[in-house]
Amino acid sequence: MSAPELLGPYRMLSPIGAGGFGEVHLALDPEGRTVAVKVLHPHIAADEAAVARLAREVETMRRVRGPHIAEIVDAALSGDRPYLVTRYVQGRSLAVVVAQDGPLRGDALVRLAHGLAEALALIHDAGVVHRDLKPANVLLADGEPYVIDFGIAHALDSASLTASGAVVGTPGYLAPEVLEGREAGPAADVFSWAATLAYAATGRQPYGTGPAPAVAYRVVHHEPDLDGVPEWLRPLLADCLVTDPEARPTAAELCTRLGVAVPERTEVLPPAAHPNGGPVNRLHEAETREWRPGMRRPRKPSRKPRAESPWAEHQRRVHRRWVIGSGFAAALLSAAASDPLPEVAILLLGTYGLAMLIDAGFGLAAKSRSRVVLDLAAGFGAIGLSLLLTALFSPLALLLAVGTVVLVVVLFAFAG
Repeated sequence: MSAPELLGPYRMLSPIGAGGFGEVHLALDPEGRTVAVKVLHPHIAADEAAVARLAREVETMRRVRGPHIAEIVDAALSGDRPYLVTRYVQGRSLAVVVAQDGPLRGDALVRLAHGLAEALALIHDAGVVHRDLKPANVLLADGEPYVIDFGIAHALDSASLTASGAVVGTPGYLAPEVLEGREAGPAADVFSWAATLAYAATGRQPYGTGPAPAVAYRVVHHEPDLDGVPEWLRPLLADCLVTDPEARPTAAELCTRLGVAVPERTEVLPPAAHPNGGPVNRLHEAETREWRPGMRRPRKPSRKPRAESPWAEHQRRVHRRWVIGSGFAAALLSAAASDPLPEVAILLLGTYGLAMLIDAGFGLAAKSRSRVVLDLAAGFGAIGLSLLLTALFSPLALLLAVGTVVLVVVLFAFAG
């Protein structure tokens, strides 16, 4: 068996993917930790102006650190095989996850929205624009998202690269201003964030599929397809997908609207010059780790409590409507049955009261005072409302009211 290939100080193990700018290899650093090494394609390495620009940008990109970012930890951009080294994330891309497992739901979608918003806020705070955020550039590991390849598309955008066949961005996730040839700023990343979330939530491209020019035309001139996006997320995505970049929220505003604390950037001092003029290896500062097949990812330390997210607010609103609506229905049915069937009336109120006591118990376990108060108030309120309706209306009028309520519910069900 031949010895593993060495690229600089890195021992190359196996290729793990390829993109428009290079081929990615799983590798070991000199201390035996796993990293991802991205070797630039030959036609890109031959573009001296683009590589020089990337070299100027890379130190800024290396200062972008965060729990949802596969940060750059080393780079060697001279020689025949220029490469970048990033933290290795053991996971599948969002594109693969959705294709194999279907759209993300519930907590998985919430974690994706929160994590990507935090990552963008940190990237933009460092003065970097991703410019190619899309499902293929988001890795999911144990349900947590990680952004890869940030800043590379922006740094390598040049006429010679475009002419040589590298695709700087992906139609359907590129903002309208980018497709029209204007400058791509942080607002373009916010557009891509929303398009990526729409795909994750529905399993469909928000601007459809087909030839790239057709998709690009729909991005500029048509509204996105957000059918199937959860109610708590849809208004935010619609605001991010407007054609005017000035009207879109910033990444920090995304965090605020999602109930996520805006992350603070950790300053990383620039590396000292290597005595031989080569790359400076600062892997001791990176969040790399030794990995072996079958090893589970370590649990992350608990974070500070977050503000209530739109998803949690949506759940609380649905719960409140269910408690109030079912209480009114139980009171009305009990009042209608009190004269001909008093035992049924007592059973209805007793069953509803028991359900509220059980739900209040869950509220106590979750330390939700408002939920406990709502459940107890609804239980006693249903009893009081039933007695009031019995005193004010005849059994016939109450039966007609019950029939009307049932008819309205059925109509709403069919309309939905």
